[in-house]
Amino acid sequence: MSEPATPISVMVVDDSAIVRGLITRTLKGDPRIDVVASCSNGEMAVAQAARRTLDVIILDIEMPVMDGLTALPRLQQANPGARIIMASTLTQRNAAISLRAMALGAADYIAKPTTDRLNASEEFHRDLIRKVIALGQTRRLRPDAPSCQPPKAHVALRGGVIRQPRIIAIGSSTGGPQALLTLLGALPAQVACPIVIAQHMPATFTTVLAQHIERASGRPCTEAADGMEIKPGRIYLAPGDYHFEVTRAGAGLAARLSQTPPQNFCRPSVDPLFHSVAQLFGAESCAVMLTGMGSDGCGGARAIAATGAPVIAQDEATSVVWGMPGAVAQAGICSAVLPLPRIAGHLVSLFERAAA
Repeated sequence: MSEPATPISVMVVDDSAIVRGLITRTLKGDPRIDVVASCSNGEMAVAQAARRTLDVIILDIEMPVMDGLTALPRLQQANPGARIIMASTLTQRNAAISLRAMALGAADYIAKPTTDRLNASEEFHRDLIRKVIALGQTRRLRPDAPSCQPPKAHVALRGGVIRQPRIIAIGSSTGGPQALLTLLGALPAQVACPIVIAQHMPATFTTVLAQHIERASGRPCTEAADGMEIKPGRIYLAPGDYHFEVTRAGAGLAARLSQTPPQNFCRPSVDPLFHSVAQLFGAESCAVMLTGMGSDGCGGARAIAATGAPVIAQDEATSVVWGMPGAVAQAGICSAVLPLPRIAGHLVSLFERAAA
């Protein structure tokens, strides 16, 4: 994306003056961002949102007077089009609330620093700015909610003979949790191969996301553990802060986890997972790249495409941020670029065509 012509307007909502100040100072340190409002509860935020044009709102979950989940739909009504980032401490309860908020239209989440760790990490500062810039630019390019319209830009698609996939590997980031629930909830039982996922997310959140995926998909879903057997009909999610790869274990398959350095600023990263799948399964694999900022996974998707296996990207119109799928699509390695609601049906067709 190009640099914004005018600074991205942001409102920060958090009941802690210390955390609110930390977030505000971080954002004000970037000339592309303008913090135009700061509020201590949801009620104040709704009043401010009705008087301003906002690109991004950073919304705390636990606040007096009006909490973040209650404020969310009112903010959406007061300032349609503003992208909302839920700010959450790393507890299972708040992870569940954040996922619920994303199902209700929040664009993303960020794990905020606690008041006893005020020297927030460089990773927090970087992630906060990256998310605000990416979502702010997307809000200006596509002010309305995502639709199922076809992508505007022409994307060259790759042809070839399709073999039945023995594994499906999925990468996702910003907007990914809801996209995963939509895709996997629509996937019928006839697609019975293992499904492995790398979603950019901290540890507590991946635990809760796995539970949500299992309920939505009707398939067993678990965070991968080192050495865990990879079985057909099951879904395996990279745990937060670990890279996830698929490896051989005797006659079967197993998960391999590592805390080697982040790739593309991410751990888990999509690239190690996709590269391992390309190496083990070759043309009998399938990659799906869902919504997310940045370009993580493009290298791994290229490796999968080089084997002749299909690579599917979510289209721009239905992506919260068309960074990761856009990078794959624009690299010319996709066999299909599709709206999110059509990806499950396309996966079914791969199995049907291969079996014919």
